[in-house]
Amino acid sequence: MRSLRTGLSLTSLLTGIAAVGALLVAAPAAHAADPPLRDLAAAKGKAIGTAVTGSKLTGAYGDIAGREFNWLTPGNAMKWGSVEPTRGNFDWTEADTIVDFAEAHDQDLRGHTLVWHSQNPGWLDNGTWTSAQLGQLMNDHIALEVGRYKGRLAAWDVVNEPFNEDGTYRQTLWYNGLGADYIAQALTAARAADPAAKLYINDYNVEGVNAKSTALYNLVRDLKARGVPIDGVGLQAHLILGQVPATLQQNIQRFADLGVDVALTELDIRMQLPATEAKLAQQRTEYETVVKACVAVTRCTGVTVWGFTDSDSWIPDTFPGEGAATPYDENYAPKPAYHGIATALGGTVTEPPVPDGCTAAYSVANQWNTGFTGNVTISCSGASLSSWRVGWTFAAGQQLGQAWNASCTQTGTTVSCANASWNGGVSNGGSVTFGFNATWSGSNPVPTVTLG
Repeated sequence: MRSLRTGLSLTSLLTGIAAVGALLVAAPAAHAADPPLRDLAAAKGKAIGTAVTGSKLTGAYGDIAGREFNWLTPGNAMKWGSVEPTRGNFDWTEADTIVDFAEAHDQDLRGHTLVWHSQNPGWLDNGTWTSAQLGQLMNDHIALEVGRYKGRLAAWDVVNEPFNEDGTYRQTLWYNGLGADYIAQALTAARAADPAAKLYINDYNVEGVNAKSTALYNLVRDLKARGVPIDGVGLQAHLILGQVPATLQQNIQRFADLGVDVALTELDIRMQLPATEAKLAQQRTEYETVVKACVAVTRCTGVTVWGFTDSDSWIPDTFPGEGAATPYDENYAPKPAYHGIATALGGTVTEPPVPDGCTAAYSVANQWNTGFTGNVTISCSGASLSSWRVGWTFAAGQQLGQAWNASCTQTGTTVSCANASWNGGVSNGGSVTFGFNATWSGSNPVPTVTLG
């Protein structure tokens, strides 16, 4: 299992023509001493939720799900194929388990999902239905499921993923059989079944301003103009490391300006495996960015992560070679992403101090007209480290190139480097050095000192 680390302060030692204090990292503090995410979210008037698997809601999994989150979403338990696998035969076991757990832990629930093109029972997908029959099946299903949990669920994803990437309607059983107005029909049926529940349309790749999100925007605007019950939109937010949309907050705000709530309903941020310390640090920043975008918009009700632990994530099976997408690792240890969420919700992550006697020194070993080679040495005297990270900020547009003996990334002007798998340990009296090439133009001033 990969180790997890967070940013820590250290005593900086300035040497060479471009010396800089570097940020050194030891093991993360235990997060249990900090306020749970749900307390931080509640203080902001926001939800922080997770999708869960009902059969796992015991032991450490159940403890974290109950302690950290104030909303739950059944990952699969309320989908049509789960609750009515054969026509007229129902299985509510897992769904009931999740509802009971949420009520026992003072959590709200988001039902997921009533009308979708996927995970339907075979008898439904393979049947031959007239429009009248199909509409009746949909209405009856909504009345039965929403009615079963009337007064117990706060919100429903009524219609899931109705659009193609270009903003056209997805060709599905529902669209082909009932036309585009199946969406209004489903929302109307859900309102009749539980007038108090908030009703959402939910989709993916609609987090930024694009053709698909604009189609969703236009649909919601038109539904409201027609008086169709619609309370909110769900932006799923299945994101890729390094690809968080720059227009995320703008997009949340434009939906809010229509007079509906907005929720980020299925957040995860996947990466190419293996997960390095640099990737996890970037993931922390991006989780913080996404949650902050919701916090900044009054009608953004909150954020739900699509499974809080990598062991319960859908990503590796769907995207081979990718994963590490959630805030906890497979062993239920909080990753840097957890602390990014906490920070976005106004928390402060308490970090253990770097041992006295450990320092980092940055120097320029060689410089030429367009580039230079830098070295960073981490040294300990009277202390030791089992892992480390160093970071700095370039002030004149320098761009990091190849690095060796460390894993390094640059985001904007900020550079973060973590130990390689073989050189994390720094013994008392010992040191490790890594190097990198970078480019510069015009000047190569001393980088801004970063202190955690």
